[in-house]
Amino acid sequence: MKYYINKTIHLEMEETTERATAELKKEGFGVVTQFDVDKALKEKLNVKFRPYRILGVCNPPFALKSIHAEDKIGTIIPCNVMLQTRDQNTEIAMVNPVAMVQEIDNEAMKEIAEEILERLQRVLDNI
Repeated sequence: MKYYINKTIHLEMEETTERATAELKKEGFGVVTQFDVDKALKEKLNVKFRPYRILGVCNPPFALKSIHAEDKIGTIIPCNVMLQTRDQNTEIAMVNPVAMVQEIDNEAMKEIAEEILERLQRVLDNI
């Protein structure tokens, strides 16, 4: 099982980010952090890197359910969404929550992860 789900589209980074944010919102997720890796690498190391962005996204009802089901789940939430541009395309990849909870011996958490995966897959399908 892959630790991510992904899709590549023929759009610029900013438009892809806008579409992803809108589709995530439809599924109850909000963007709580945005980290532009390429800008940080340029600023801190003077390294030129392709556009590479990480969004930390959270669905509050699922976060609450998850924390109630497994109190250490905060080590892997919020969910990360990665965007990177190569050539004229932007890849968007999201953490596969089912893969992330595979080693947790907690059936309730696995069911929650399945629900989250369904929503994240719809986001990718609709971008």
